Amino acid sequence: MPAPPPLPLQLQADDGLRLAAARMPGRGPGLLLAHGFGQTRQAWSATQQRLAEAGHASLAWDVRGHGQSGRNPAHQPYAGEQFVSDVGTVARALGPAPILVGASMGGLTGLMAQARDRVFSALVLVDITPRWEAAGVERILGFMTAHPDGFESFEHAAAEIAAYLPHRRERKTPGQLAHLLQPRDDGRLGWHWDPRLLSEFIPGTEALQAPIEQACRELDVPVLLVSGGRSDLVTDHTVGHFLELAPHARHVQLPHATHMVAGDDNDAFTDTLLQFLCDLAAPHAAAHGDTR
Repeated sequence: MPAPPPLPLQLQADDGLRLAAARMPGRGPGLLLAHGFGQTRQAWSATQQRLAEAGHASLAWDVRGHGQSGRNPAHQPYAGEQFVSDVGTVARALGPAPILVGASMGGLTGLMAQARDRVFSALVLVDITPRWEAAGVERILGFMTAHPDGFESFEHAAAEIAAYLPHRRERKTPGQLAHLLQPRDDGRLGWHWDPRLLSEFIPGTEALQAPIEQACRELDVPVLLVSGGRSDLVTDHTVGHFLELAPHARHVQLPHATHMVAGDDNDAFTDTLLQFLCDLAAPHAAAHGDTR
């Protein structure tokens, strides 16, 4: 039986900014679903549905500057520390010892939050490693900056996204794009994320690589890295470097997925996630005499 839709939730960051979230009930530890740069919490909709059907609690949220969450006021530049702090805020709303499932930026900020406050009992990193391929970043940013005048219609946006992601068999529908685009004052459609992020947050991300590497060295909880076999951001080289830093981590590659792992092959991704959760639960169940 399908799970009911997630319950909308409003949270408040440490600096007072409003964060929009959606929670699904279930048993714990809950899963905190952190989307990547330029996405919204709807990137996790299919995964969140299947998690609920399997009995797992979860919470997904729109990162500041994205979707329905607030944007920084003009006098407050975007900075990495804000995103890391927000991870801790949202994790506390989910309950004790949640599990992070973080894609790209969501994985990086989750790693930093774990290093600072030991927030999570386990981490699932989705196509992100402490080092990343510059060419992949340039391709992503190239698309994100390619339409400064927005789109004339949902059909126009769908065509441009299809050209950027030619391996996807189906185009985005207007309903799906409603989460990604918003009407502008000039009548056109613009991305849902704050364009200031490109000039204020992105340029400082290279400086985060050293502290992220240190955060990986300090990992002492179960870790799963799920990478896309067709990703141009995470490669065998960057995966190998990560596994040197965190040798206890498990790595699963989904051969048909690009950097957009959950969107490219959601069934395979969620199957992998559910298996990881099952493996985590097995020692606890055995200790309590449950051998099912």
